[in-house]
Amino acid sequence: MTQTKLVELFEYGLDAPICLTWELTYACNLSCVHCLSSSGRRDPRELSTQECKAVIDELERMQVFYVNIGGGEPTVRPDFWELVDYATAHRVGVKFSTNGVKIDADVAARLAASDYVDVQISLDGATADVNDLVRGPGSYATAIRAMEHLAAAGFKGFKISVVVTRQNAGQLDDFKAIADRYDAQLRLTRLRPSGRGADVWDELHPTAQQQRELYDWLLDHGDNVLTGDSFFHLSAYGKSLPGLNLCGAGRVVCLIDPVGDVYACPFAIHESFLAGNVRDGGGFTRVWRESDLFADLRSPQTGGACTKCQHFDSCRGGCMAAKFFTGLPLDGPDPECVQGYGADALLARGDVRPPKPAVDHSHRTAPASRPRRDPSASSQSTTSRATSSGGHGPVPVTIALRRPDRPPVSACEESPLAGLDLSGVRSST
Repeated sequence: MTQTKLVELFEYGLDAPICLTWELTYACNLSCVHCLSSSGRRDPRELSTQECKAVIDELERMQVFYVNIGGGEPTVRPDFWELVDYATAHRVGVKFSTNGVKIDADVAARLAASDYVDVQISLDGATADVNDLVRGPGSYATAIRAMEHLAAAGFKGFKISVVVTRQNAGQLDDFKAIADRYDAQLRLTRLRPSGRGADVWDELHPTAQQQRELYDWLLDHGDNVLTGDSFFHLSAYGKSLPGLNLCGAGRVVCLIDPVGDVYACPFAIHESFLAGNVRDGGGFTRVWRESDLFADLRSPQTGGACTKCQHFDSCRGGCMAAKFFTGLPLDGPDPECVQGYGADALLARGDVRPPKPAVDHSHRTAPASRPRRDPSASSQSTTSRATSSGGHGPVPVTIALRRPDRPPVSACEESPLAGLDLSGVRSST
């Protein structure tokens, strides 16, 4: 009997995402130049507390293992801790990303006491000058202070999330040293030309030489460094890297944004990848299991011109979002194709203007209107359409990652968001 590889199972989708990214708010105190969601201002249409709890109820019924909560800066949402407690009480684990602004000693102690909550501190430079150039003045000090609080509280294994750029690609050993210093785990992610990142991608994305150095570094350190599916395009160098060597968009992951729109990928916030809204009939469950877009993504892929390349089985054509937001065809090479085909494709695109993100809540812009897909219309096919004869439906899987005998965390009696004191923080102006 032939054994099916896990990546082949994932390729046709699951009946529930293993995890999903949920941006609770577009509000943020920073204006990072590469922000994938163009965050800054809160959207007045964001899901209410009760609507968020209804989504969590669905995730519990679907047996979603955990949610990656982000934004924006999720901790500035007034009901953030209420929603975290509600999720963990319903056995939906929470991993949230933060710039650290709300992580004081009390919050760190609370997090260290929880078995169901993990935290990820964003840091894009191993030194203040590199980090603050991207994330804003004072952001390095804020992130380090949050790590110090977490370490002092005994929180081992929290994550330090780094977007690899041209400026910090030479600091990988330094990032690993910072993670080791605080008993944390390093997580490296790829810079995508999404959100505000589209405006700076040409200047910030790693050079070809840096990509090769990153690949070699990950081969040496990958077992102790998280990458998700960020760098599977580098596998065309030869040996596959640790992590999911497959685009998981619409197959095992997706994004819920602050107003309830569901996108195939956290890096593809655009009308073309909008599958539905959790406020529509059937909620998130129906979007995940019945949307035309997700059916397209789960159907057998043609791969286009990339199938002629001997490395296609390794890189699978690369990142869908990276291609889309650089104006390249989805069945063509990744713009950072390590064999050089992406660079050639970028030169050949001529005057084609890449698509712009669907929303922009940046502090510096006027509020943007959000295009909405007509749910009665057929989706804009980004891949081959699955058919009744050749297509594949979601694959039901059960993976025992939770310990049923471990009780959920209890709700805390007082909010750690109240009375936040930043008087001891030195001004960056």
